[in-house]
Amino acid sequence: MRTRPLDVVVLGLSLSSSWGNGHATTYRALLRAFAARGHRVLFLEREVPWYADNRDLSDPDFCRLEFYSDLADLERFRAAVAQADAVIVGSYVPDGVAVSRWVQKTARGATAFYDIDTPVTLAKLERGDFEYLSPDLIPGYDVYLSFTGGPTLERIKTRYGSPAAEALYCSVDPDAYPPLDRPKRWDLSYLGTYSPDRQPTLERLLVEPARQAPHLKFVVAGPLYPAEIDWPENVERIDHVAPGDHPAFYAASRFTLNVTRGDMIQAGYSPSVRLFEAAACGIPILSDIWDGIETILTPGQEIVLARDPAEVLDALLHWPESRARGLAVAARRRVLAAHTAVHRAQELESFLLQSVSRSVLWESEQRAATA
Repeated sequence: MRTRPLDVVVLGLSLSSSWGNGHATTYRALLRAFAARGHRVLFLEREVPWYADNRDLSDPDFCRLEFYSDLADLERFRAAVAQADAVIVGSYVPDGVAVSRWVQKTARGATAFYDIDTPVTLAKLERGDFEYLSPDLIPGYDVYLSFTGGPTLERIKTRYGSPAAEALYCSVDPDAYPPLDRPKRWDLSYLGTYSPDRQPTLERLLVEPARQAPHLKFVVAGPLYPAEIDWPENVERIDHVAPGDHPAFYAASRFTLNVTRGDMIQAGYSPSVRLFEAAACGIPILSDIWDGIETILTPGQEIVLARDPAEVLDALLHWPESRARGLAVAARRRVLAAHTAVHRAQELESFLLQSVSRSVLWESEQRAATA
């Protein structure tokens, strides 16, 4: 049964710019599908120069996008936050701790923390690094929406006191990520922003295979890679690929590589948005290994898991085209059946409605207790 339209405010890292982050494409797919269910969304984004200079979505047709300059400027949106049915604060929001405190004091509806970086967030909390979230704020959110599933959800509830923790994985909009027929430029591609804890895996599963097979062609696309990295001559570098160009980028690859951050490997159950995008585009995927990946894509049937350069080169050099194509078709079928933005929007709606109901019940009990 459909619910009444919800008014939701989202304070996220970025919706307007995909440069140097995976948040924007995640929010775009999720909120477009969420709005298609009849809900109204206001997205509040901190104005920062690196995103302002690399903006690729200024006027979304699925939500209202507004920018604020600092914490004081957020006061312009106090009424919208106070009156919303639900308010969502995302990970890596600048001054996120102060933003969360303001939201929890201002919002009268349900509140949620949407963590697109859960293992990184929890590792930061363990180190006492409260860049965008502090432990005392977690119990104040009605629900913790986590990029990571599995045992981490129980940890968020028992260790940090969250009243509800739910997995809300990334997803893909199949209309924006279709299979394309393009000439193959590369044997193996990787699309991702530089991260120090991903780089050793990238070195092992792409750079070293490139050194061992100089006749093959590789590409690494994404910003912020240090100039001193010694790339082999057969590894092309592209600084940035806009989301609208992702399908063509994938289509130009025989295989693409998925590389996971260290904290996410340790936590497991943390599929990246690139995994779903590549699968939707119908490209065979090679990936590093982490607990729970088999719940997303079946190893050997829908994805290739690689531990070392030899396993990467085995696929690149010895797999017949029919085997690679069968793997890609199976992965796309799996993702379209369970991991599209439509699926996530339905889950988000359900989680928010549960939180709204709990919030209304709590307020009713408080009024009764003080009557």
